[in-house]
Amino acid sequence: MLFDVTRGELADIFGEDRLAILPATAFPPSAADTEGARLLQTVGVPTGTLLLREPEEDSGRLPLVRDVVHAEDCEDAPEDAGEWPVIGWLLNAHLALDPGSGTVQAFDADEDTVQELHTDVSSLVQVTLRFQRLLEEFAFSGDDGDEEADFERLEREVERIRQETSSIDPLPFQDDETVWSVVGEEIAMGQRFRGNSPGARSLYG
Repeated sequence: MLFDVTRGELADIFGEDRLAILPATAFPPSAADTEGARLLQTVGVPTGTLLLREPEEDSGRLPLVRDVVHAEDCEDAPEDAGEWPVIGWLLNAHLALDPGSGTVQAFDADEDTVQELHTDVSSLVQVTLRFQRLLEEFAFSGDDGDEEADFERLEREVERIRQETSSIDPLPFQDDETVWSVVGEEIAMGQRFRGNSPGARSLYG
C-alpha cells in the first residue's frame, strides 16, 4: 500500500458513523482476497464526496463493470475489465477495482473512456480523506473584504493536496481531466461545502 491509512485515523477525524465499508461477501472471488478489497472491508472511506456502491439486493454482490458500462466500447480497457467489481461512484465516473494490478480505474459511461485513477486503494482512501477533511474544516474569514484572500488560501490547500499526493501516486491528478482534478477545482471555487461545516456557513449563511 502506498499510503498508511488506518480505521482509527479515519474514525478520529470523521467519527465511526461517517465511515462506509464494503462487506467481504460483496466482492467476487477473484477480488475478495486482494489487498484493496481488504482495505475497503476494514478501513473504509469517509462518506461525502466519494460514494461506495451498495451491493445488489438480490445477490449481495457489487455490480461488475459489464453491468454498468459497455467495457468493450471503452478505449484502452483491458479484456477482463468487464469482470472487475465496481466499488464506488465519483463525480461522473464508476470506480472499479482491478484485482490483478490493484489499481482503481475510472469508467466514464458517457465518454466511453477508462483511466487509471489510483495505483492502489490506499491512495483512493487518502485523497478522499484529505478532500473531505478540507471540506469539513476549512473556514472562511467571513469578511467580504478578505474574500479574495480566503479563496487564495483555499486554492493553496487544494494545490497542497494535489502535490503531496502526486509525489507518491501521480495518477489521481495526472492531468486536468481526471475526476479528482475536477473535484479539486470545484472545491477551490467554493463548491461542495455542505451542511453545518464552517465553509458552508460562511458561504451560504
